[in-house]
Amino acid sequence: MSTVSGGPATERNVSSLELFFDLVFVFTITQLTNVLVHALSWKGLLQVSLMLGLIFWMYGGYAWLTNSVALDRITRRLTLLGGMGGFFVVALAIPGAFAGSGTAFGLAYIAVVLIHMGMFARSSPLGAARAILGLLPFNFSTALLVLAGGLLGGTVQYALWAAAFVLEWVSPKLIDDSGFVIEATHFVERHGLVVLVAIGESVVAVGIGASRLDVSVELVAAAILGLAMSACLWWSYFGFDDESAREAIAAAPVERRPQLVIDAYGYWHLLILIGIIAIAFALKTVAAQAFSVLPQAQAIALGAGASVFLLGEALFRRTLRIEGAAPRVLASMLALATIPLGTEASAATQLVVLVALFVAMLAYSDRS
Repeated sequence: MSTVSGGPATERNVSSLELFFDLVFVFTITQLTNVLVHALSWKGLLQVSLMLGLIFWMYGGYAWLTNSVALDRITRRLTLLGGMGGFFVVALAIPGAFAGSGTAFGLAYIAVVLIHMGMFARSSPLGAARAILGLLPFNFSTALLVLAGGLLGGTVQYALWAAAFVLEWVSPKLIDDSGFVIEATHFVERHGLVVLVAIGESVVAVGIGASRLDVSVELVAAAILGLAMSACLWWSYFGFDDESAREAIAAAPVERRPQLVIDAYGYWHLLILIGIIAIAFALKTVAAQAFSVLPQAQAIALGAGASVFLLGEALFRRTLRIEGAAPRVLASMLALATIPLGTEASAATQLVVLVALFVAMLAYSDRS
């Protein structure tokens, strides 16, 4: 992720341009979900995990950029729109990234990195500009690895993209981030919108799965169950402690905030997003076979996706010292136990139990 600067004195909200920027992320999540639909295998899961890790790193970088740089000049707005264009090309290349469009993915990714670095170094306060230059060798090197992998393809591509993934996500531990101060209100709201966009994809998945079917009692029941599952994800992330994350970041010493949010909104949000994508993939098939047994892959995606989402949430809360981590760890383990319900009973049975598990966990968290 990139790093942030900007004094805490003037708290501001997310701008409409940033919301517009998020439309690309909607498309990105849709594309990644479709990769799982069309490449239903461990290889497909690996591809999605690698691409999400690479994309979310730089997507988070732009969120950190706008946390530091006000979009109050036409040149800054045009530059951000240029980065948006780069992300859009990356998203377009996702379906064939491991089968022909890897070069396009890599070239667009380099453009995203260079635009980000240029705008950050040119527009940020001096301390942040110096610090971001410390991240430049890592981000540019990983972009070159992504391009090289896209050009070479095959097993080499997996190796190079995995190396880029690892280098990006360990780089925060290797740089001096003392020049950065985080504006808590904007930062929390910005990443909350990313999660909301991803949850929205799970709602869309239910609708897509039902769109070509005749409306019946069974279809309505399946759609309501799928929507209930999406609502549980929203409730778990947004339903309580609206101000707790912002207050935790604002209360932390200025010099500790960058590492704090890298952990909370970087590593742990990556788990949250992977979980949501897995659930969205499973929900696309539920409408058509809600009262039939699920294929093993979909049942695993549903149970393991919920488990990974809850684990990411628990780690996020533990990092920021927000209550509710322990119930989510327990619910994460229990979510895995629902997988046999999908493969032996029905999709509806597994969904009912997962929804009940979320509701029980949330009710307990609310009481405590």
